[in-house]
Order: sequence, then structure tokens, then C-alpha cells
Amino acid sequence: MIPGNDNNGGQERRTLWIVLLLNAAIAAGFFVSGFFADSSALIANGVDNLSDTAVYALSLVALTRGQTWKTRAAVASGVMLLIFAGGILIDVGRRYVRGSEPIGPTMMVMSAIAGVVNYLCLRLLQRLKDPDVNLRAATTFSFNDFISNGGILIAGVLVLWLGTNWPDLLVGFATAIIAIKGGVEILRDARAETKKSERRSS
Repeated sequence: MIPGNDNNGGQERRTLWIVLLLNAAIAAGFFVSGFFADSSALIANGVDNLSDTAVYALSLVALTRGQTWKTRAAVASGVMLLIFAGGILIDVGRRYVRGSEPIGPTMMVMSAIAGVVNYLCLRLLQRLKDPDVNLRAATTFSFNDFISNGGILIAGVLVLWLGTNWPDLLVGFATAIIAIKGGVEILRDARAETKKSERRSS
């Protein structure tokens, strides 16, 4: 066993545990604030962070498994992200038809808190050396979350200023599009990793 690799594995486990717990806490905050603020964007990000928490749990298990299992976990992450995106699009459509009254200040405060937490998660993941396909997927999730938080902040300002729900719906829709892009990138990365493994074995 190479000590350096073992130390790196320990660092990866600690990092994933930290980002898992932070995402679980932020997901709860998004759901509570989204419910009271009647915000599609907040609830969308709550579902996103909850799915991230599940993905980080998969990543933790994958650290002790072989490359094939890690690639499969990454594929599961990508598919989960696409499913999440579909659910958000449905919620945005429902709110567009039925109407909603999002609360701008609540959106702004929650997005600022989540932005700090997701930036911390992103920096922790970026510090890992030679990340595998699963850890690269985790980094993609954190980057998507950070971008989405900025969108919510802007939407909160516009909702407060204009007194309309369309900025909230627009950010919810944009969050779904970002999730689709991230899911496709993760699946492509996993496919490339599978082909690389097949070439090594042949």
C-alpha cells in the first residue's frame, strides 16, 4: 500500500463527509424558506442540494470500491441530476399556471447563506489531488449550486423591485437547465472513463 494514496483517500473521505453534511443542512434551509416564501427557485435548489447529498453518500461508498463501481456511481449521479431537472420543470410549469407570490427578501438572504456554503464546498473539492470520475461529478454539483445561488439572489432583488413572480420562475427554470447540462457532462465523463478502462484491459 502506498502511504500517499492512503492519505489522499482519507482526505477525500473527510472532504466528502463535510460537503455531505453542509448540503443536507442547506437543503433543509431551502425547503423551509421556499415553503414560507412561496419560491420555486428556493425549492428547486433544495431538491438539488438534497440530491447532491445522496450523490456524496454514493461517492463515499465508491471510494472503497473499484473503478467500475465508481463509474457506475457517477452514472447514477448524472441520471439523478437529470431526474431532478425534470421535477423542477414540472414545478415551474405548475406555478406559472396557478400563480405564486414569492418573497424577495427571504430569497436574497437564503441565497447569500447558501452561496457561502456552496463556495466552501467547491473550494474543498477543488483542493483534492487527482480526483476520480465520481469526485469530478461532486465538483460539478457544487459548481452548479454556486451558480444557482447567484441566480436566486438576483431573482430576489427583481421580485422585490418589480412585485412579480416571473424572476423566481425564470431562475427555477434556469436551475433545471444548468442541472441538465451538468448531468450530461457527468454522463459523458463516465462514458469516457469506461472507454479508457476498456482500452487498458484489452
